[in-house]
Amino acid sequence: MATLTQAIRMALHYGEENLGLTQIFGQDVGPPLGGIFTATQGLKTAWNTPLDERGIIGAAIGLALAGQRCVAEIQFCDYIFNALDLIMLAGKTCWSSNGGWNLPMTVMTPVGSGIRGSIYHSHSFDAIMTHIPGWKIVMPSNPKEGYGLLISCLKDPNPTMFLMPKALMYLAGEELIPGEPETGLKALIDKPVNKAEAELWQPRWPADLTDFSIPIGKGKIVKEGMDITVVSYGRTLPLCVKAANQLSEEGVQAEVIDLRSLWPYDWELISQSILKTQCVLYVNEDAEITNFGEHLIRRTVDELFYNLAAPPKLLAGAFIPGIGLAHSLEMASVPQLNTIIEAIRHVISSKT
Repeated sequence: MATLTQAIRMALHYGEENLGLTQIFGQDVGPPLGGIFTATQGLKTAWNTPLDERGIIGAAIGLALAGQRCVAEIQFCDYIFNALDLIMLAGKTCWSSNGGWNLPMTVMTPVGSGIRGSIYHSHSFDAIMTHIPGWKIVMPSNPKEGYGLLISCLKDPNPTMFLMPKALMYLAGEELIPGEPETGLKALIDKPVNKAEAELWQPRWPADLTDFSIPIGKGKIVKEGMDITVVSYGRTLPLCVKAANQLSEEGVQAEVIDLRSLWPYDWELISQSILKTQCVLYVNEDAEITNFGEHLIRRTVDELFYNLAAPPKLLAGAFIPGIGLAHSLEMASVPQLNTIIEAIRHVISSKT
């Protein structure tokens, strides 16, 4: 099974061959590295930029205005903040031109904890990004979802933000991506470590890759249940599934929803689930103050207050300037399996 890194690489290759993708660029995106997580390794239109986040986003805007479909990568989301004004400008372009100007650009950037990145490589970006109108924002939780969401981004005529959970980049999926070979993918598309072999290497892309896409704005129920709704995305989604599976042994049936898209998001799916379970827990690893989950709680209370049997709850990262390098500090800074289990139990115990 492909890893998330391999899934992204295959989706970008499919985009180059079939969706008009003409430029993939960013710091270390081109040869020889192919991206900090090797997600752009072997791609024919990938090239390296200077270490200049504003230049990377500005170049993407210019190329997109010129009609070229492009993908720009910011090596870590921790360094995207000095380009926020340009990201805002990209989000305004179609709206301010009354639909006259489209920007077919996708920005990819790794987010979140899980790689012992300490204070400079562990930030989340989802809440801040959802404050910027004009963008579609997605975050996959497994390789198949990553491929399908990225294909949808590459088809969109306007700006899309593809957030990549750092902790999940090298984890293999449980389902084959359509067109993915059942065995031998690594030998086909992963650059050899041996220097002599690497100099002569060329990827052998699977011939049967398709335009399998996941509609932006549609969530997915990954585990059905009747007792509580748990909504998550990215790194914390697999943890929520594990928590639900463990609690099922105690007779607790949690329904787990993978949001997949932060904007637009699938409120219809969420609300239908809450009407069934009468309680909800939102889980993500971004800092808890002005968290995207707080918006979802506000909407839950506004629209579903009289259908709730327990107060809605948010489990998120600690509101601290950065995550420490030590394993214990990182574990304490963002939701983990045990804290998710405790939060689910707390909400259910509050049901009247």
